[in-house]
Amino acid sequence: MSFHRRTVLGSALAGAAALAFPAIVRAQAGSAHVVIVGGGFGGATAARYLKARAPQVRVTLIEPAEIFYTCPFSNLYLAGLRTWDSIGHSYDGLRKAGVEVVHARADSVDTAGKRVLLSTGQALGYDKLVLSPGIDMRWGALEGYDEAAAQLAPHAWKAGPQTLLLKKQLDAMPDGGTFVMSIPANPFRCPPGPYERAAMVAHYFKQHKPKSKILLLDSKDNFSKQGLFLQGYRALYGDMIEWVKQSDDGQVVRVDAKNLTVETAFGTKHKADVLNVIPPQKAGFIAERAGVTDASGWVPIVPESFASKQVQDVYVLGDATIAAPMPKSGFAANTQGKVAAAAIAAELAGKPVATGAFANTCYSLLGTDYGISVAGVYQSEDGKLIEVPGSGGVSPLDADASFRKAEAEYGTAWYQAISTDIWGR
Repeated sequence: MSFHRRTVLGSALAGAAALAFPAIVRAQAGSAHVVIVGGGFGGATAARYLKARAPQVRVTLIEPAEIFYTCPFSNLYLAGLRTWDSIGHSYDGLRKAGVEVVHARADSVDTAGKRVLLSTGQALGYDKLVLSPGIDMRWGALEGYDEAAAQLAPHAWKAGPQTLLLKKQLDAMPDGGTFVMSIPANPFRCPPGPYERAAMVAHYFKQHKPKSKILLLDSKDNFSKQGLFLQGYRALYGDMIEWVKQSDDGQVVRVDAKNLTVETAFGTKHKADVLNVIPPQKAGFIAERAGVTDASGWVPIVPESFASKQVQDVYVLGDATIAAPMPKSGFAANTQGKVAAAAIAAELAGKPVATGAFANTCYSLLGTDYGISVAGVYQSEDGKLIEVPGSGGVSPLDADASFRKAEAEYGTAWYQAISTDIWGR
């Protein structure tokens, strides 16, 4: 990473942090109620920072899970490098910050009446609504792959029972077996995630099942940090990992979960001992029920504030949004949550909404001392999000061992820092 890149990125992060600095909201905002649906990287951030900026405002966070398990670092759990508990976060810190936390599912939204209807039968009125619903799978978009199939060939693309199932299958797989992963076309949650997962599974195999193989069947010809990943695979795992791109017949079109078999576009069949199918995705279901999705299944937003383009007084954060060139990542959702909190506080106070700055850094671990990263800084321009020229970049190819080790350490420090920033630990 060049000095210029670090300088620009540091400046943007400082700008994002400035957005989070508490401001005084005028008294008339004191009776306002902001409801936030989804307690992940975007929603929990928005709740914490809105309460800090506007202490008089009632902030209610709706989240079914009492413990939130993060997709970031779940691949390390598969590798045996993290315990399951280490990636779980409670909401006690948000409660201490003054946020009301309700553990229920938001089933629907009455945007005309400004009410969120919960699985408990309760209805919560709101002045402003923030949706951070994550992703849902497009069941059936990939022939043969539905919710029942996911119990045999897990996607593990939401951290939770599916992750535990995939780990159990990997532990039970015989040495010399084949782990097959089907990777979707863009857009999907965490673009580098499948390739980090491959490395983490390879790390586990190298320690415990060294005769095993990993086959990556990809619906794309290119992916995030591609050169760095492929270089790392060779350096750490030799020929254990094989990546097949779309144009070389990597696109899976059909899944037979009972027989752990997939078929590609050219009719080639591959048999797995453990089959990990990552299907096409869309915004979490509550986004569609709130009327904020478009025909793509994702949510168009106003880039200055992440307000919905389609429904007034609704903001949408994180993986559910159409925010390219920003990736669908936890770091991106965190910065979006801070910008949305600032915008809502300003609107409730009758003040102009400032244009936010956004940043993202994504660390990927390939081995215990082998990390790589990609970073970017973003701003709105002419109603669109753009990447600030010269602001981003990726780790250099052919870096020495000390550089790769430092990036691995930076990734661990990032996870600890962002977890503390959001959930308080």
